[in-house]
Amino acid sequence: MAFRFKSRSTGDVLMLEHNAKQLLQILGKEQSGPGILLAEHMPAAIEALQAAVAHEEAEFERKKKEAIEKGEYVPDPERVSLRTRVTPFIDMLKHCMNERTDVVWGV
Repeated sequence: MAFRFKSRSTGDVLMLEHNAKQLLQILGKEQSGPGILLAEHMPAAIEALQAAVAHEEAEFERKKKEAIEKGEYVPDPERVSLRTRVTPFIDMLKHCMNERTDVVWGV
C-alpha cells in the first residue's frame, strides 16, 4: 500500500506504507488515517527529519566501523537510506513552507 502526501503548491509525494509510517513517527504524527501538517509546523518537521537522517547515518557508520574491526560482514552501502526516502518529502515541505500551504495525507 502507498501513502500519498498532497499539497496545493506541489506535486504529490508517494511513499510505501512502511516508509511513510516511519516518516510520520519521526514527525510525531498519527500513523493511521488522514492527517495534516500545517505550514507553521514545517520548520520543526524539517529539523526532525534532518536529525533522524543524521542519526541513521551516524549509526550506519558506527556499525560499519565495528564490522570492519571484527572482520565481519560490512553493511551494504548501497541500501536505500532514510535520506533517500525523505528527501522528496523535505523538498515538498520547503516549497510548501515558502508558499504557506499545508500538506495532507489520507484524504
